Amino acid sequence: MTINARNIMLGACLLLSLLAAGCSDRSDSGNAAAADEPAVTAFEQGKPLAAAFTDSRVAGMKGVAENDALRLLADDQTGAVAVVHKASGQIWTSNPVDRDTDSLAAGVNKSELSAQLKLQFYNSFGQINAVNSYTDAVMHKQIGFESIPSGIRVNYQFGTSAKSAEDMPQKMSAERFEALLGKLDKAGQRALMFVYTQDKESPVYVRNDGALKGLQLERALKAFEDAGYNADELAIDIEENNLNQTKPEPRLFFASIEYTLDGDSLLAKVPVDSIRYPEQYPVNTVSLLSYFGAGGTEEDGSILVPDGSGALIHFNNGKVQYPAYQQPVYGSDKTMDRTEDAVTTQEIRLPVFGILKEGGAMLGIIEQGASAATVNADISGKVNSYNYAYPSFTVLNKADMSLNANDQQRSIPAFQKKPMSTDFAVRYAFLSEEDANYNGMARYYQQYLLRNGGLPEPAPAERKTENMPFYLQLIGSISKQKHFAGIPYQALEPLTTFEQAEDIVKKLQQLEIRDMKLRYSGWFNEGLDHEVPDNISVDKAIGGSKGMKNFAAFAKEQNVTLYPDVAVLMANSGSGFNEAKEAARTLRGDPATLYPLDLALNRRDRSKSPSYIVSPKTASGYVDSMLEDMAKYGTGGISLRDLADQLNSDFRKSNPIDRAESERLSVQSLTEIKESGMSLMAEGGNAYALPFLTDITNAPMSSSKFKIEDEEIPFYQMVVRGYVDYAGAPYNLSTYTDVMPYILKCLEYGAGVYFEWIYEPNYKVKDTDYNDLYAVNYELWIDDAAEIYREVNAILKNVRHETITNHEKLDDGVFRTEYGNGMFIIVNYNRSAVTVDGRTIEAESYVTGGVQS
Repeated sequence: MTINARNIMLGACLLLSLLAAGCSDRSDSGNAAAADEPAVTAFEQGKPLAAAFTDSRVAGMKGVAENDALRLLADDQTGAVAVVHKASGQIWTSNPVDRDTDSLAAGVNKSELSAQLKLQFYNSFGQINAVNSYTDAVMHKQIGFESIPSGIRVNYQFGTSAKSAEDMPQKMSAERFEALLGKLDKAGQRALMFVYTQDKESPVYVRNDGALKGLQLERALKAFEDAGYNADELAIDIEENNLNQTKPEPRLFFASIEYTLDGDSLLAKVPVDSIRYPEQYPVNTVSLLSYFGAGGTEEDGSILVPDGSGALIHFNNGKVQYPAYQQPVYGSDKTMDRTEDAVTTQEIRLPVFGILKEGGAMLGIIEQGASAATVNADISGKVNSYNYAYPSFTVLNKADMSLNANDQQRSIPAFQKKPMSTDFAVRYAFLSEEDANYNGMARYYQQYLLRNGGLPEPAPAERKTENMPFYLQLIGSISKQKHFAGIPYQALEPLTTFEQAEDIVKKLQQLEIRDMKLRYSGWFNEGLDHEVPDNISVDKAIGGSKGMKNFAAFAKEQNVTLYPDVAVLMANSGSGFNEAKEAARTLRGDPATLYPLDLALNRRDRSKSPSYIVSPKTASGYVDSMLEDMAKYGTGGISLRDLADQLNSDFRKSNPIDRAESERLSVQSLTEIKESGMSLMAEGGNAYALPFLTDITNAPMSSSKFKIEDEEIPFYQMVVRGYVDYAGAPYNLSTYTDVMPYILKCLEYGAGVYFEWIYEPNYKVKDTDYNDLYAVNYELWIDDAAEIYREVNAILKNVRHETITNHEKLDDGVFRTEYGNGMFIIVNYNRSAVTVDGRTIEAESYVTGGVQS
């Protein structure tokens, strides 16, 4: 065997062993509970559904649960459910009531209108297929019901175990065939003689596949059954005739939905242990209640999507040429993301979606499995006549592995080892009258978070400030290539030393900038893209350990909150980081990497050294070390670059971590930081991190502006304001080309002002990996910053700790925001004056009114 041939063989064996390791537990986790997992409830066929009451408005449905606010009804033939909102009398159905008359939907799109669940699964080639609860369960009468407290559980079996032609041998010896005939009556004998023909050259009977259709197939199968022919008999014929025939396993899937009434909401849950599947057909995603509350072509309304700050998609907007809305909650998993282009879209920070109709609204809150969820929404006129929004959940991820053999490349699928370690649950809240709008949805979700510890307690009165915060990020140092005697080497380039930072703070104070919140990045372990924080060493280039202690003491004296910036989920190779042990693994088994972005090409630059995605478990250890080391500097605060912004898996063979477990580890670390007594600033601000944060930078201040969307709204701000302070992207590095739109956005969204600076001239970052820092010298911006802050603060200090109680669009480019104390602000983004309610608002300007404190 040649060396190349041997290498190919070894590579093939390695890939196959990896695949076996990645797939070996699929049957255990999908079909039979492991020893340490709860037992899987078996499918129960045809269990009767007891009715506690009926409602004439929902024909054919049986009432199964009721409380003071809601009634739950179900159809024991189709699995459809309906919820009656008692206060308004509105009825919300899981499937459109007039779906049978939809002239646009056809084929599978028609059947899915009647489904409550859809499972997407992979075949042996890694190709996606799907089954839905109507076509593949209800139509086969494979649906059962169980009573549970305050609701019901609906069990589905997808697919059928009905026998097929493959249950009959391709050949049988004449002796065995004639013996079989002897066990049958004349009708059975005729059925078999019609589908089997005697071979003229050998003593065998051969199956006539052309005759195995419709009634003839049914009769032949019945004849075999009447004769007592079973799988053991089939195995004998296969072996005796050396047939290339295998009895296919039934392609059966199982899943359940549990519906329970809980106060003013319906909880719909798919227990992950109810999802069972054949080993050769792993389930990729589960879509839940895709058409719950869907609006038809004759209805007025909107879909709420949590895209960035939030957006509305109006019913029947005619944008049928644009793709449906589809985004993963909390952004992409960087161990799965293979996108080479720069991502310019906003991410989902809050796991919600909603349907707005005249007189009623439904808010969906993804209560379990948000880290594995994707929010989907679309309009009428594409595949059906409805406007709808729903979540889908990833059960198992898949990646493609390449195998090179004989100068040919073959792709082999590799699957996540076990299903997600979470159930999938959505809480549906029903709103009416003055709450049936996105303002009411935001209020409901805010109160929901408060009841469940999802927002921090408001700051005590003695800690409340009178002025809006001014956010400033200073960059200490970066890594830069330098030369000595013509030889290149990497060295730290100081951009803002601690002494220079003090100078900037003093100048800002002289310009009457108050309540300063200072995020200081690039201060330890080799600059901005620092090495892992398992052992913090302050960079000497900017002042060292003594300089940090002195600067922290200075900040405290000046009432400046200092937030030294730390990344724990991304690592550069260097001392303290072992990529083999500490980097997260992809499904291919290699360390997960992220390459720098080439701004000119808007592509990842693979000619440069990558950063590594840190395993979530390793990151938890970094937090322990980081807190211990930072205690000696007395900063009082810490800024997290990624812990509230990213969720990544680790698919290593031993002890894998999925996104649900990654979220739990992140919450554990955030809890530990909060318990240390430090104020906590973070980028992004995903929902699970909100209870621990005092401040958010780079908070979503817009939607992604997808073509299908119609309006941008401050839903995120309406939820968090008054509990967490926030600012968007730094103004000097944003896409704003004029100052007034930025000021207006701060006023409309109740946000703080944010800048990112260095002390040294801009040319210091030239020819480095930090070309995105193109306008950061503080001297060029400090006067503008003071003017912007003074104008924003003069207005928003009147609502410093108030929530946003109402937001509405008055006209194109004209918006009104009302705060908790009654004060309102109307902003006009247009380049011409507008008149609203008898008041003229000048071009790119604003007016205020209401109570001002």
